[in-house]
Amino acid sequence: MAARNLVIVESPAKAKTLEKYLGRDFQVRASVGHIVDLPKSKLGVDIKKGFAPDFHVIQGKKKVIEELRRAAKGKENIYLASDPDREGEAIAWHIADRIGKDHKKFHRVLINEITRKAVQEAIAHPQELDRNRFEAQMARRILDRLVGYQISPILWKKVRRGLSAGRVQSVAVRLVCEREKEIRAFVPQEYWSLAALLEGRVAPAFEARLAQWQGEKIDNKKFRIESESSIQEIMRSLEGLPWAISQVEKKDRRRFPTPPFVTSKLQQEAARRLGFQPQRTMQIAQRLYEGVELGSEGSVGLITYMRTDSTRISAEALHEVRQYIQQQYGKNYLPDKPATYRSKKGVQDAHEAIRPTSVEYTPERIRRYLRRDAFALYSLIWDRFVASQMMPALYDQTAFDIPVGKALFRATGQQLKFDGFMRLYIEGRDEEDEEKEAMLPELEAGEALKLLSLDPHQHFTQPLPRFTQATLIKELDEKGIGRPSTYAVILSNILDREYVTVDERKCLLPTELGSLVTDLLVDSFPDILNVEFTAGMENILDKVEEGKENWTKAMKRFYASFSRDLKKAETEMRDVRREEVPTDIPCEKCGAMMVVKWGRNGQFLACPRYPECKNTRNFTRAANGDVQVVEEVEIHESCEECGRPMQLRWGKYGRFLGCSGYPECKNIRPVEKPVDLDIRCPQCKEGNLQEKKSRRGKLFYGCDRYPGCHFASWDRPVAESCSKCGEPILLEKVTKRDGTIRRCHKKECGYKVHVAP
Repeated sequence: MAARNLVIVESPAKAKTLEKYLGRDFQVRASVGHIVDLPKSKLGVDIKKGFAPDFHVIQGKKKVIEELRRAAKGKENIYLASDPDREGEAIAWHIADRIGKDHKKFHRVLINEITRKAVQEAIAHPQELDRNRFEAQMARRILDRLVGYQISPILWKKVRRGLSAGRVQSVAVRLVCEREKEIRAFVPQEYWSLAALLEGRVAPAFEARLAQWQGEKIDNKKFRIESESSIQEIMRSLEGLPWAISQVEKKDRRRFPTPPFVTSKLQQEAARRLGFQPQRTMQIAQRLYEGVELGSEGSVGLITYMRTDSTRISAEALHEVRQYIQQQYGKNYLPDKPATYRSKKGVQDAHEAIRPTSVEYTPERIRRYLRRDAFALYSLIWDRFVASQMMPALYDQTAFDIPVGKALFRATGQQLKFDGFMRLYIEGRDEEDEEKEAMLPELEAGEALKLLSLDPHQHFTQPLPRFTQATLIKELDEKGIGRPSTYAVILSNILDREYVTVDERKCLLPTELGSLVTDLLVDSFPDILNVEFTAGMENILDKVEEGKENWTKAMKRFYASFSRDLKKAETEMRDVRREEVPTDIPCEKCGAMMVVKWGRNGQFLACPRYPECKNTRNFTRAANGDVQVVEEVEIHESCEECGRPMQLRWGKYGRFLGCSGYPECKNIRPVEKPVDLDIRCPQCKEGNLQEKKSRRGKLFYGCDRYPGCHFASWDRPVAESCSKCGEPILLEKVTKRDGTIRRCHKKECGYKVHVAP
């Protein structure tokens, strides 16, 4: 008996899972994503005809469309079960338009989780295609096409071919560039702290910090101790004075669990905890959503839909997780009522938060069926969801106030009384930022104390940290730029297009090209690069989806000002491509003074007499901005393919070795030469320390006599002797909290000092 119904999904994996749940009366086919899109070779939007899009069948999809048409022939019902978001809605509409004229047969099915019950429930209660949601997605696609395809040619003309601009990606690059400018312009301010090591009638000894001076609260922002002379004056004023506790404060402090994941939070936490790039996180989550083979159980969808900004949880899922918590951890870990969490303002509550489809699929139970990365991400989702419905952690927090002369010292400590949700999960950010407070002894108000030591510490204020992929996503999310489904693509684009790079600490740095393009776009397209304007466009698209805004009217309002900016940029944008900045560096071939120009791989020195003289040189800039020629390195290596000499060359990814026989021989090799630090190895006393790279590209420092000497450090060696033990080098490390710290390379010494940036 032939199937009477057709279900169309996006991916073959999802199709395979649905076939198991729906039975013989349903045929399931996959469109493998979009079947139509705007053409790559032209704008594809008729601005004069109400911004009408010219959708073309994607190359290779004609065969898919024909197969779907054959499958749809004679079917009583056609269920469009593409992903339950704007993108999926657009796919559903395009499939309906291409494979059948009778739209009464078509039904929209929204499947938030791919489980037997959820799939059968969705099929039993289909919906109509949502025109508002489709138009919101179409408007976004057209908007992005107008910006990208009309600004990019100007950049090609003014800077170099192949550059691109994007409505959201360019704003993301601007955020990275502006953060870098703030960091470089930041002037560190010196300040000092004072710690007293005290002892009461019972152990242990404890530390108290200077909290007030002459009635002013020290918060290191409004009021701080700014110099060593000031801190020494305070210390002198305390000499010979008695130390005693004036007040003991004890209270319970509760720490609450974090909400279940939404898309942006999942990407942030996976980056922090697992080191996953957002794109990788979403690819793994997609597989977990669509279905994983679990032995005899077959394909099972393990998590709910992974593109969401809602923290809502279904009543059924709450009931299941509360039962699990009580059975596994006991009544003490189960709140009287389910925990509820507020979603961001304006969030569409069509989807739930990201959660396991069933808590019975514990990570350990299904571990053997998952790859390592999938297991790690699933564990993160499962742990966070279960923990979100557990009791808060409870601390016993104690504080001592200790007035001494004109100073007030305060000691704080806490003890975990009940771990609550922390038994299972603690958000990565909280672990990094949490103050580590020691236990305080059982003392009472009025008790005298013995001063064991009084230790001043020098500090320097720190600029805001550079963005990581996780914190940039957080910034975009908080400012309303883009949507959960776009963050991974945005990060991937700005890295792939070399506007932003990642340093050894996984921080985002704007490239020279990224900074240049951003400056040009900010000057020529102030609205497009404006954070508030971009967030406002997202709100307009939301209103289109809600049926409160006409998409063509919204496009006309946007394009009126955008088209004026385009015309202005055509004539007034700085023409970097033709710029030649003079230098006082002579061309060694003809004697003319070389100029700085922009090329495919950034700035370079060129002879102004080109094409008569084709001499070029690479250069770097000194701290004051002066141009410094990069001296050519003599290479004594032969090409392993043709035997000709290898040459040092420069490309978009830096230096590399290339065959001198190019273009006949195109052999290349990376250059990974250790950089000598001119510092004697403190371990063997014979070799020199070098800057090297690990197999994964991370910088480390080791002795050039390896394997004869095994000295190695992740922290940079500095030729400065330890003032405590006399060792010849210190190790330098930069942290978000403490800034630049230098410490003795011998752990047993324990010496460390703060250094001004």
